[in-house]
Amino acid sequence: MKSLQTIKHKIVDKEQLKWILNRYRFKGEKIVFTNGCFDLLHQGHIDYLAKASDLGTKLIVAVNSDNSVKRLGKGQNRPIQDEQSRAVIMSALHFVSEVIIFDEDTPLDLIKFIQPDILVKGNDYEIKNIVGHEIVQRKGGEVKTIDFLEGYSTSKIVEKAKH
Repeated sequence: MKSLQTIKHKIVDKEQLKWILNRYRFKGEKIVFTNGCFDLLHQGHIDYLAKASDLGTKLIVAVNSDNSVKRLGKGQNRPIQDEQSRAVIMSALHFVSEVIIFDEDTPLDLIKFIQPDILVKGNDYEIKNIVGHEIVQRKGGEVKTIDFLEGYSTSKIVEKAKH
């Protein structure tokens, strides 16, 4: 398989993910889940995702759809990149196992569907406020937060680009 095909092959829908999850579980893989807009991939994202990946053996990243990003109120011109572009960029990272685009306001349905072993968000969240924490904890999984790399954010990049 050529490199670009390999990258795009990691972008899956729920039906494909169901089979992949079955295979992972059969092999005893430790599934880590996180989500975000990942509008302009930057060093802070790489740091966060690499650390999330290190918590298990397979990292599944859910990317907010364009409509979902707009509903989050991130700004009139967001997302800057369309959902397919953001998914391709995310899946190009070697430590990301699968990417799925979701259209809901939160990834709650996906977390119920995936049943990850570890749910990860940035440390700007308290664990009790992380969507899906109770689902993961109820099944004996872990919910973890990761420190952000100081000074990196999409909003800061957008502001800098305006000047």
